[in-house]
Amino acid sequence: MVKKLSVIVIIGLATMLLLISCSRSASQSPQVALSTPTGKVNVTVQQPTGVGQIELIGTTQMLQTMTAFYVQTQAAQALNPTVAHPTSTPYGTPPPVVLPTSAAGTPLPGTTPIIVVPTSTPGHPSTYTLMQGEYPYCIARRFNVNQQELLSANGLSDATLLQPGSVLNIPQTGNPFVGQRALHPHPTTFTISSTNDTIYSVACYFGDVDPNQIIAANNLVSPYVLHVNQALNIP
Repeated sequence: MVKKLSVIVIIGLATMLLLISCSRSASQSPQVALSTPTGKVNVTVQQPTGVGQIELIGTTQMLQTMTAFYVQTQAAQALNPTVAHPTSTPYGTPPPVVLPTSAAGTPLPGTTPIIVVPTSTPGHPSTYTLMQGEYPYCIARRFNVNQQELLSANGLSDATLLQPGSVLNIPQTGNPFVGQRALHPHPTTFTISSTNDTIYSVACYFGDVDPNQIIAANNLVSPYVLHVNQALNIP
């Protein structure tokens, strides 16, 4: 494309000079050397006399100036080539990657899930909100607080049934749970047998296991839906 443009420019300038020379009588015929990417081309210019000679000198100088500018431009392009960078892919912006999951909400085999583990409260929190499958004695075992003090701090009895969402006040006396905190040995695996099972009820089944540990050990993703016959790793 650049070579074609060079030829067109040279032919156009030569034609202009030829027309000027034909309209005036010439006393001598100087030659003008034009530099091109492929070498030098000598163009014969008919030099008129008088006013025509002055016009021809101005035209020749303009021709030489344009030629020098063209050569400098080509040299600059050779040293600093312009590379076109596409601004977008042929098919537009690629869609975000969404990992496939099963109907139960767990990642399918061969996928890498994003593990979202709730931050557990260090030490003994001042309050705790019960989740589905949790009860006061379960919370007393998990935080290793005295179960009777927990009941008293909340005005409860052993027979009191609480619904999910109930907020318990956690004693801060430092008195431990009376009895064995771990109801079942672990680490082990646990197989879900009911649609009512949750990670919180499974944690209560083992007594001293934190639900966040179960979430992390099994790469579970919120909302942590479990399905029957699903095997969980219990740390």
